[in-house]
Amino acid sequence: MLLEGIETLLVLAEEGTMSRTGSRLYISQSAVSKRIAKLETTLGTKLIIPAGRLIKLTPDAHALIKNVGPSFNEIRGLIFEHQNLDDQTIITLDCSETLVAGYLASALGDYFQRDKYISITTHHTPVIVENVQSGQASIGFCAGHLPANYNFIAEHLIDEPFKVIFNQPLTVLPKAIVVNDLKNPSNISQAAVLQKHGITPLMEMDSYTASAQLALAGMAPALVPKSIVKTLAIDDNFCFEFEELAELIRPINLIYRQNSYKSPRVKTLIETIADAVATAV
Repeated sequence: MLLEGIETLLVLAEEGTMSRTGSRLYISQSAVSKRIAKLETTLGTKLIIPAGRLIKLTPDAHALIKNVGPSFNEIRGLIFEHQNLDDQTIITLDCSETLVAGYLASALGDYFQRDKYISITTHHTPVIVENVQSGQASIGFCAGHLPANYNFIAEHLIDEPFKVIFNQPLTVLPKAIVVNDLKNPSNISQAAVLQKHGITPLMEMDSYTASAQLALAGMAPALVPKSIVKTLAIDDNFCFEFEELAELIRPINLIYRQNSYKSPRVKTLIETIADAVATAV
């Protein structure tokens, strides 16, 4: 019961509302409230404060999450490793949205005809890493730099290059550019490269597709990975490469817990994804 309450608090911290937490845990909103109330009673401290439609965490809740969260996720991951994956067990593949669109749509469409017990979720890389470490995802397919310390297998597939997109000719390196969230740990290395060449991040978007569309509309040049250029079928006339930005790449990795690979179904899905990326390149 204690672990159940901690799990609920961790999800609530991410989702911000009782209803979204309930949806993610497949329980009712009232069940979420009861779990948190039981956890508060057990610990003898207040953990949440209503704030309109949202839930605000107390300092005690933040301290608990900081101290217990990593260990809880590791325990959950270890339990996951002992799960027996039969032919109808759902295998969760957590992906970067751009990678699903750029590399996997066709391959997974075919794969799903052979194994329908596959669930695909999309998140940014830090969340994908957390989900694989905790066992909430069997496989992660992510873009960008991984954290320095992790306890899973990371299979590096490719280094994906970027292109500068704009609807007007670019003969010199632009001084300002639309980028994706540089506060995201997986993107943070881009900031140093841009700074070195005197390029100002004009806007930080949450979607490369949005960045590309703004650039094509003439708002400002945008830094966009090759997979998005391919997915959106952006004409070569609007794609530009500069030698100064050649070091700007984003690593593409498959990540999974070591014991997960022992499952023939997981192994086959991992190999299918790796083949799809190799073929696309």
